[in-house]
Amino acid sequence: MLKWTTDHFKAGGIDSPRVVAEMLLAHVIGCERMRLYMEIDRPATPLERATLRDLVARAARNEPVQYLVGHAWFFGRAFAVNPSVLIPRPCTETLLECVLQWHRTAPGHAQPRIADIGTGCGCIAISLAVGISDAHLVATDVDEAALAVARKNAARHGVADRIDFCLGAGLGPLEHAAGEGRFDAICSNPPYICDEEWAQLSPNVRCYEPATALRAGPEGLDVIRPILISAGEHLRPQGRLFLEIAHSHRDAVVRIAEEARWPSNHTVSKDHEGLWRLFVAERE
Repeated sequence: MLKWTTDHFKAGGIDSPRVVAEMLLAHVIGCERMRLYMEIDRPATPLERATLRDLVARAARNEPVQYLVGHAWFFGRAFAVNPSVLIPRPCTETLLECVLQWHRTAPGHAQPRIADIGTGCGCIAISLAVGISDAHLVATDVDEAALAVARKNAARHGVADRIDFCLGAGLGPLEHAAGEGRFDAICSNPPYICDEEWAQLSPNVRCYEPATALRAGPEGLDVIRPILISAGEHLRPQGRLFLEIAHSHRDAVVRIAEEARWPSNHTVSKDHEGLWRLFVAERE
């Protein structure tokens, strides 16, 4: 079944056909992917074959495999996903690593208060709560369905008691978030796809993932711009803003930050693929 599924995806031009085939078959059988090779001669039941054929047909129509199996991996952990949330990407792990490194090395941030704007499935906020055992987080999203997924993931990973989930756009929910005072850090993987690039996205993204988590106006800056302008009002002194950005937006983001009177000690760093994807600024 694995070979047939892989060959079917290859013929259909599906990216990473063997990985997709392994994920679907492991999901149908109810085992880890490695187990497929330990029981390679195991016969499939009629129900398993029928279920797999249905999933293969859906995947061949570009439906993301993560939605089909109901989870995606991020920073070594499985997170429940469905079409109401963006599928976590490896490039976002760069942002998470940077926040964790900041907490390890920057003094004066015991029991940090951290905000995650546009949390989606909650992968950033939850991973930070797991990695920083005394942190308290506020995670926001414009979609209540997305927050429901995030709450489920927080409970799954045992950090629900340290994350407050708030409905609302941009920085607005931080005004009424539980707790008092400003934040040690604000992080976000906001929408940043411009209108021109939207039409060029692959069908599995454009047709299935939530547009509200991806699209950000003609220039792709409609969400990032107000965050850059107002984030400093919500940060403590020496608090930091961590933003994932589009590689093509590097110069525009720096220009907006400077116009918004951020201090000169802001940086843009590359992700694991060598693209300019992480903007960091510190409040004086």
